[in-house]
Amino acid sequence: MAKLYGIGTGPGDWELMTLKAVRIIKECDIIAVPGSGGTVNAAWETAAKAVPEIRNKEIIRLSMPMTRDRDILEEARERAADTVMKFLGEFKDVAFLTLGDPSVYSTYMYVHEKVRKRGGEAEMIPGIPSFCAVAARLGESLTEAHMPLHIIPASYKVTEECAKLPGTRVFMKSGRQMGRLKRILAELPSADVKMVENCGMDNEKVYLSAEEIDENAGYFATVIVKETGEEK
Repeated sequence: MAKLYGIGTGPGDWELMTLKAVRIIKECDIIAVPGSGGTVNAAWETAAKAVPEIRNKEIIRLSMPMTRDRDILEEARERAADTVMKFLGEFKDVAFLTLGDPSVYSTYMYVHEKVRKRGGEAEMIPGIPSFCAVAARLGESLTEAHMPLHIIPASYKVTEECAKLPGTRVFMKSGRQMGRLKRILAELPSADVKMVENCGMDNEKVYLSAEEIDENAGYFATVIVKETGEEK
């Protein structure tokens, strides 16, 4: 049987894609992206710059609604797995593209697990996660010596407690909660707050304090919070 590949395309800069990701995209018959129509997504656009021939491949959009309704999500993931298994049964390799890394808050993982449970083969191809790209863009380390690192989905209601965790805190996928997150971070004592929106993309923006953060920033915005004056 053919194989499903969950391919991390990195944060948005096509030059940060791995050689393995490029090779496997070239070899796969089918390109899958999360979505349900409209324009092709950012992961596809990134991959297309590194692998121009992707434009000649068959592309399938696996519907992944932006909701927290578990029943709706489960149904969508089952349908996505059905679609992938159909192509695998036809001996066609499928490349599921995802920004960043497929193991970090990725829609891909739900399909990966369901395909494997059905006896299909699935493999993950890692990509550079957004928070690593953001740290590089800022020219700073994420963590040093004893300092812990916390990766936090900011759209959930755990933000206030997580904002007080020791060490470095990375807030991802803030969505409509960006205004709330901004207010929480502005009240933290001795905190160095920076954000990069659309890191590596043409419309990249850098914010160097909590006060500067745009409350209407887009989905691909990553906030890094470090304690000032911590030991190294």
